[in-house]
Amino acid sequence: MMKKNNAQLICQLSAIAAMMLAGSVHAADAFSADSEWMTGDWGGERTKLIEQGIDIKMDYVGEVGGNLHGGFNDDKTARYADQFGLGAALDLEKLFGWDNTQAKIQLTNRNGENISNDRIGDPRAGTLSSSQEVYGRGHMVRLTQLWIKHQFLDNKLDVKAGYFGEGEDFNTFPCEFQNLAFCGSQVGNWATNIWYNWPVSQAAIRVKYNISPEWYAQIGAYNQNPSQLEHGNGFKLSGSGTEGTVLPVELVWLPNPNKLPGEYRVGYYKSTASADDVLEDDNGNNAATSGNAYRSHSSKHGYWFVAQQQLTSHNGDATRGLNIAANATFHDKDTNIVDNYQSLMFVYKGPFDARPKDDMGIGFARIHVNDDVKKNAELVNASNGVSEYSDPLFSPLRDTEYNYELNYGFHVTNWLTVRPNLQYITHPGGVDEVDNALVAGLKIQSVF
Repeated sequence: MMKKNNAQLICQLSAIAAMMLAGSVHAADAFSADSEWMTGDWGGERTKLIEQGIDIKMDYVGEVGGNLHGGFNDDKTARYADQFGLGAALDLEKLFGWDNTQAKIQLTNRNGENISNDRIGDPRAGTLSSSQEVYGRGHMVRLTQLWIKHQFLDNKLDVKAGYFGEGEDFNTFPCEFQNLAFCGSQVGNWATNIWYNWPVSQAAIRVKYNISPEWYAQIGAYNQNPSQLEHGNGFKLSGSGTEGTVLPVELVWLPNPNKLPGEYRVGYYKSTASADDVLEDDNGNNAATSGNAYRSHSSKHGYWFVAQQQLTSHNGDATRGLNIAANATFHDKDTNIVDNYQSLMFVYKGPFDARPKDDMGIGFARIHVNDDVKKNAELVNASNGVSEYSDPLFSPLRDTEYNYELNYGFHVTNWLTVRPNLQYITHPGGVDEVDNALVAGLKIQSVF
């Protein structure tokens, strides 16, 4: 009942706003294709609010995934997952005269189911990526952002504090695909149980220094608190349940060769919380056969690389052209299930003169499971006396999962993009015995 009420509340707020402006005769009318918002400019009131320092944020993402072929369960069906967002970006200089100070509050509500869980992966192992990236972290309303930031030293030093996730500032990446392996901060997808991506927030501080117009460096500290993942803790602000701190550091280069923008990131993270070994006990023996607890390490770590570069313009128009992007993450082999991940993406913006705001993309991703995790599963199976994959007690052996996506984004209006896509997953969950899967997807993005 709570899940339904939360979703209804956000829908009702959006509907009320739409009804208030349905009769507006201004250029940015509700549902105007040229407006950046579905609900329009509210008779000019929205622009006035922005000029005063209040930018209301309302958005929606919905994703469909249907299994066309293969997977663990080839009983064909489709699943739908979505997310509503409601928030405000505040310019505190305009509002209160606080120089170079901004703030943000954001609520999110997720609902629905995931075809990757229902059909694609072996339930004993799951999948590594997800065919519907918007799925996850519970059917509930969460406080995703509550922060304030201020610039010092002629805007060279930028300090941000409050509640937010690592992926907002570190290892950031856009979400122009539906498969999770090509969407958002990838460290959070593979750094097991320590780095919480959107929509989960943590108490945090981030300090950035702008070295030059093309270079900046930053460091952060994020409370590592698994209890914030639990259902019903979407608004938890206390530190109870804290296990440690995630400390990311990153260097970012922003070149602009031939007036074509690029972004290159290299970073490192360390978690100060204890983490269990994936294979050995305290004596260096295999815990699966010794019967002893898995060794506890005092920390875990990893690093990443992100590259994005526009390669071409389209007939001199820099808003159109071919873009390339690559991601790579590497993780602690003693404690992490996934030890490395790589992806490569190509996106062409404005491929057709008749559709200058559309885009089309193709992506390839490789997710590799730590060899020690596979070895541990082999030992578990041996200790349980099972050797056949078909045995319900068998622990599947995981190696490498590959994800591919081809999509086309229809820019229907300035506030609505519809992105049909096809995804192909090789060895879902890294399990060779699971059939390769073909998934049809549809992603809907709207700004209210």
